[in-house]
Amino acid sequence: MAELCPLAEELSCSICLEPFKGPVTTPCGHNFCGSCLDQTWAVQGPPYLCPQCRTGFQTRPQLHKNTVLCAVVEQFLQAEQARPELPDDWTPPTRAAAPNPVGQVACDHCLQATAVKTCLVCMASFCQEHLRPHLDSPAFCDHPLQPPIRDLMRRKCPQHNRLRDFFCPEHGECICHICMVDHKTCSPAPLSQASTDLENKLRHKLTVTYGQINGASRALEDVRARQQDVREVTHRKMDQLRQEYMEMKALIDASEASSTQKIKEEEKRVNSKFDSIYQILLKKKSEIQTLKEEIELALTKGDEYEFLEKAAKLQGITTKPVYVPKVELNHELIKGVCQSVSELKNELKRYVRQPQVKKPEELITPGAPGGHDLPHTPKVPRPVKKIPKEEKKPKKPPPIIASASKLLTFGAPEHLVDLKQTVQEAEAKVPIGLPAPASLKAKVLETFLAKSRTELLEYTVKVILDYNTAHSKVSLSQNYTVASLADVPHNYRPHPQRFTYCCQVLGLHCYKKGIHYWEVELQKNNFCGVGVCYGSMERQGPESRLGRNGASWCVEWFNTKISAWHNNVEKTLPPTKASRVGVLLNCDHGFVIFFAVTDKVHLLYKYKVDFVEALYPAFWLFSTGATLSVCSSK
Repeated sequence: MAELCPLAEELSCSICLEPFKGPVTTPCGHNFCGSCLDQTWAVQGPPYLCPQCRTGFQTRPQLHKNTVLCAVVEQFLQAEQARPELPDDWTPPTRAAAPNPVGQVACDHCLQATAVKTCLVCMASFCQEHLRPHLDSPAFCDHPLQPPIRDLMRRKCPQHNRLRDFFCPEHGECICHICMVDHKTCSPAPLSQASTDLENKLRHKLTVTYGQINGASRALEDVRARQQDVREVTHRKMDQLRQEYMEMKALIDASEASSTQKIKEEEKRVNSKFDSIYQILLKKKSEIQTLKEEIELALTKGDEYEFLEKAAKLQGITTKPVYVPKVELNHELIKGVCQSVSELKNELKRYVRQPQVKKPEELITPGAPGGHDLPHTPKVPRPVKKIPKEEKKPKKPPPIIASASKLLTFGAPEHLVDLKQTVQEAEAKVPIGLPAPASLKAKVLETFLAKSRTELLEYTVKVILDYNTAHSKVSLSQNYTVASLADVPHNYRPHPQRFTYCCQVLGLHCYKKGIHYWEVELQKNNFCGVGVCYGSMERQGPESRLGRNGASWCVEWFNTKISAWHNNVEKTLPPTKASRVGVLLNCDHGFVIFFAVTDKVHLLYKYKVDFVEALYPAFWLFSTGATLSVCSSK
């Protein structure tokens, strides 16, 4: 089976380094897994480059499955599975005491009976009857007898026609006593002694070889484990970058792509080194494996002549232990990218907020000089500036506090907060970053439950659906405000935030502070859900289902049944004929309310929660033809 090792490299995808799965062939003649090449080209974009020879294609080639290669890979995998595995308690094989005869050796005296012994002095084989003189007569007592040997002529020296009963280790050949004259400078030894010495050496070498193979196996596993750790670290960093960019996504998508690409290139650089190391170790292991098998085969040969010839060759082959060089990510590069993104976000927030904050000041003190000192060149923000600014907010008059708190949510309208004067005064006494008192929460909640639809619409925000989170069966239309369930999956590009288990989609913007309201029109609303969730909610597996985890809250329509779901706990709700649902999210006081909307609003369900993360609008479709439309802010 050793011949299968080089074949394994030829039948492996150069992208994932595993046997081909659904192989396709590029126009330049190279083969890859269909899914691996699709993901590579989806991220790369035109021109589409061959990952192996870098040949470029301006338009994406139409690729077809290589059925012949697919069949070859399948047969190869079956052959690999059939290979025997060595037991844990393996010991070196014991060399046979005598060669295993193939057929019977005839007596050289009578040429009829079967020989039972071979005399190495007479160079003949004898049956039991004609062997009797060697057993009875003292004249033959010094003739060594062995089990029957078929080819006695190999034991004779072709030059001197004498029995070769010595072995020269320097030349690796058996010689007769006359040949010893030509081997004066060598150290020949009797065949039995030379055979024993070489057998002991090969046993030791086989043990060392097994240790090297085990070391190579552990090194291969370690390389793959470290490579997986690199993937996890880089993916976590990319997720953190994405969270930082969500509040300014509409303005700096290009910056996000550039920063993400740097980390991907660093990952690719490190993975490329790991792949090279892995291939070298794989080849090394294959060579050692082949040597091991040849040594095992040599140790099974009982014929001393054949064994010595083979053993002398194998003894000259040397192997070295495996070595794995140190390969690490450039953490300084990753740290620099993350730090520059954080600074850019803080600078962008400051300049986006600054013109809007000054409007109330101009109304209070017209002509204030502070409105004319806006710098033209951005400066790097100092982290300590944010702390005194937050400490001063409660000391300002309530209208300015409300306006400042509104602007903490990216893209929110200016007229968000219009609570009563008593609520404003109580809110001003609560330090920013601390949860509001329970009495204040209850009072604010009662205030919003009593509001009319007209009053709720004053808090309306524009909700846009995020393409990067949409499940492959979710279709987005009308400027990303309508979601419907398709029969056939779309070919969306891979993204770490995309749902893969449930047909769900999130809103583009997240909300950390303030009060926000939006309405959703349900069409064929037998099987759908509307809610909110943290950005950290799972995207894969059953735990990614809306309301089935501790990071999401929703109201769900299942045929005629309506339920509220959170943390996999269901609360059955009264039925309603309303086809529109309103969602009110109050981040400052910790509650989310679901309304059934007709001409008026009717309470469906409410959750009181001390939110610890930013929240995203969340939508779920689980019936073909179901459609959710986010209503216009107008």
